[in-house]
Amino acid sequence: MTSTRSLVRRAALSVAAVTTALVLAACGGDGGSDSGSAAQTSASASAEDTAGAHNDQDVSFAQGMIPHHQQAIQMSKMAASQASSAQVKDLASRIEKAQAPEIETMSGWLKAWGEDVPSSMPGMDHGGHSGSSDMPGMMDTEDMDELMKASGTDFDTMFLTMMVEHHEGAVEMATTEKDKGQYGPAKKMADDIITAQKAEIEEMNKLLGKS
Repeated sequence: MTSTRSLVRRAALSVAAVTTALVLAACGGDGGSDSGSAAQTSASASAEDTAGAHNDQDVSFAQGMIPHHQQAIQMSKMAASQASSAQVKDLASRIEKAQAPEIETMSGWLKAWGEDVPSSMPGMDHGGHSGSSDMPGMMDTEDMDELMKASGTDFDTMFLTMMVEHHEGAVEMATTEKDKGQYGPAKKMADDIITAQKAEIEEMNKLLGKS
């Protein structure tokens, strides 16, 4: 009797254990499927939001700021061989390192939106840049030629004076993006540009002997 009861009890326990395992497996499978499906839905929605949640101002910001950054980088590259001040050379290097990745990012946005990506670098050609006059702080061809010919302390003063004006223009463009743009990452970049370039304007004014 004892042996029979023991066998029955063991069999019942085994059945219960198997049933529990199957139920848990089924629940786990369902949960995994639901979460996978939710993740896919979320990813799809995110992709659609990225492509659609922008307006004309976001496009104008990227298309304007790319050549604006390109000119700042061109000016900064000159400093490596033409500047006399180590502080000016350091500042120019930081400007180049900060703005080059932003150009890549904004180019990526424009491609994703099916918009034109600016390719010409203002100041490189003597014909000037069509539209550069529409962007605050941009140097014209004459300015860039003068900077290219300068060296030593003359270059330092000219570079700092021009770059302050250039940065003030970028801050103005970024402020417009913050106020009127729709695309989150573009508004965030605009905010970063304002913070970084205002700090650099202050730094450059100190180097120029201004308060």
